[in-house]
Amino acid sequence: MSTSTAVMGAAPRSRRQPEDLPKRISLDAGILAGVAIVAAAMVAGIAITGVSAGYFLQPTGLLIVVGGTCGVMLITTPRSALLLTLRRTLNLFSAADPPSREDLIEEIVAYAKVVRMKGVLAIEPEIDGVSHGFLREALQLAVCVQERYELLTALENKIRLAERQSEAAAKVLEVAGGFTPTIGVLGTVVGLIDVLRQFTSLSAVGYGVGAAFTSTIYGLGLANLVLLPAAHRIRAAAAETFDLQELMMEGALCLFDGMHPRMVRQRLHSFLHGVPDADRSLRTVESAAEAGRV
Repeated sequence: MSTSTAVMGAAPRSRRQPEDLPKRISLDAGILAGVAIVAAAMVAGIAITGVSAGYFLQPTGLLIVVGGTCGVMLITTPRSALLLTLRRTLNLFSAADPPSREDLIEEIVAYAKVVRMKGVLAIEPEIDGVSHGFLREALQLAVCVQERYELLTALENKIRLAERQSEAAAKVLEVAGGFTPTIGVLGTVVGLIDVLRQFTSLSAVGYGVGAAFTSTIYGLGLANLVLLPAAHRIRAAAAETFDLQELMMEGALCLFDGMHPRMVRQRLHSFLHGVPDADRSLRTVESAAEAGRV
């Protein structure tokens, strides 16, 4: 078998353009389940007290807490950051199928075989068919740059920028979550002031005091059941994306260095720690590679 034939056999199989691939996006079952559990727990708790659910629906407290929280967010956050936070929060409710780390590693190893035989420029015709957008950009940079540090710096800057954006969105929600309970207390104070105006009627006082404290419930609930959990979820999603981007960055650096495919696979395998059946998957792939000499 000639060298050119061997190289062609090592080249990645052609793929459809990423823009043409169907995007499997659905509602995030975890978030929906969490919302359902919170709602059921609140309804059950209210039902156990024997108090009518309508008693907890106080327009004044709701207006003060929600309006005050929105006002605080506008005061503390620039408009661009608010829009970013809104997009990131809405994205939490959709769950796109995450790329398989094992598949990404094998895709990078396939390119490493081509680079090992013909150099990094040989993968340029295949870049448009790369399965992941960040990996595609990393390989484009690997083809274009002259020095390794240029590639490393460009990819690190891109990763840091995405990480800062996610942190900024989470911070906006955290700041709002810190103010919301206090705004709820303000609503309670407003309700108590209204109660004092009707102090001659004991029944009105009893009802008014209970209604006043619903503002505190609104504030605590909005902060601890919505804003702060959403901030933590944004950070968790960013951490998962960061791990994948580090894997692809390391793969691009390995290709630029012309590293042997076996060493590429071994190095990228470190990113599988904590992934179920990662060790078994690697052993299976390596055994197949040995048997078929791929």
